[in-house]
Amino acid sequence: MYQPLADLLRPQTLDEVYGQSHILGEGAILRRLIDSGNIPNMIFYGPSGTGKTTVAKIIAQQTNRTLFQLNATTASTADIKEIVAQLDTFLAPNGILLYLDEIQSFNKKQQQSLLEYIENGKITLIASTTENPYFYVFNAILSRSTIFEFKQIDAPAALQAIKRAVKFLEERTALTAEPEEGALEYIAGSCGGDIRKAMNAVEVLFSAGQPENGVLKLTLEDAKAVSQKSALRADRDGDNFYDLLSALQKSIRGSDPDAACHYLARLLEAGQMQGACRRLMVIACEDVGLAYPQIIPIVKSCVDAALMLGMPEARIPLGDAAVLMATSPKSNSGHIALDAALADVRNGLGRGFPRHLQNVHADTYTMEREQGYRYPHDYPGHWVQQQYLPDDLAGKTYYTYGDNKLEQAAKQYWDALKKR
Repeated sequence: MYQPLADLLRPQTLDEVYGQSHILGEGAILRRLIDSGNIPNMIFYGPSGTGKTTVAKIIAQQTNRTLFQLNATTASTADIKEIVAQLDTFLAPNGILLYLDEIQSFNKKQQQSLLEYIENGKITLIASTTENPYFYVFNAILSRSTIFEFKQIDAPAALQAIKRAVKFLEERTALTAEPEEGALEYIAGSCGGDIRKAMNAVEVLFSAGQPENGVLKLTLEDAKAVSQKSALRADRDGDNFYDLLSALQKSIRGSDPDAACHYLARLLEAGQMQGACRRLMVIACEDVGLAYPQIIPIVKSCVDAALMLGMPEARIPLGDAAVLMATSPKSNSGHIALDAALADVRNGLGRGFPRHLQNVHADTYTMEREQGYRYPHDYPGHWVQQQYLPDDLAGKTYYTYGDNKLEQAAKQYWDALKKR
């Protein structure tokens, strides 16, 4: 029976798990918990292929508990009841360790069916998810669990796993592998931190290879063919998509055009041009803003051009927009002012209007015949001092001029005019 290479080489000890030293290294918190044998309910959160299932199996072995494994995408409440029925029997004398993969696929009722048993300790739950648990796992489960984040595995760690896989296959096939320079490194870099994908790529290279005199050449060209675009994880509803958008915005906000181009490229290669376009418009308004207000129609034109052209040409105007914004002066003074005003409105401040700001038609329905409104265009500089905010907010300041050239010029103009 065929067994995937990734399963054959699944680590049997914590020391063999790649890339998670922050939680599994000597002295790290999860390592100490496992070594103590006192395993709490846990949620493993992180990308695919980073060792979540492997660590759950190692925990089951080290704690001498019966391991049950369910995938929430196919499991039902009946499956949970079947596991519960084995509690306190000779099949599970030390309790049950339930590994529930993709817990975010369970609805609220299904997740709640576990509560009684994980609370009394008869079932120790280890759930895994590739989505942010704070968004997808219900509070009752979260409050009874400890969350551990599994990081995306970097290329050097992936390369170690790949070399181990090559050595294993050499022994099993009695062949000598001769990797072309850069071939294994390419797989390590393109697997996107997913060891399972890296293992699959190595296995395909061996299966499709044509050995000569006991030597199997692993070429860079074949490595590129089997790796494809495995590193491009940007599911529209997944965390990675929003992480990419966040990284793009923070890179532009931080005025780093190189990082901006990198994250934009990842979005475009993953087929997420629409999401990139929308975020670029947000950045124009939120982060460049009043320091260069003309940026908004410029970026809008770039986005319109991209949507009209489609890929691959769309990359040209979108690259222009990203680099222009990354190298532009920045100001968030406009939306900060509005956010402060929104906070007051939501707190019930700002009752009514100053009389002189009301619609003039109100005069025909009230006893007050004169508003007392002063028309600014009738005064020098088209400005006159009068109250505009409601009485309970009179004198409140929301907007502070940014320290960029454009806003400071406006400040000097108005300071001079009001002083006169």
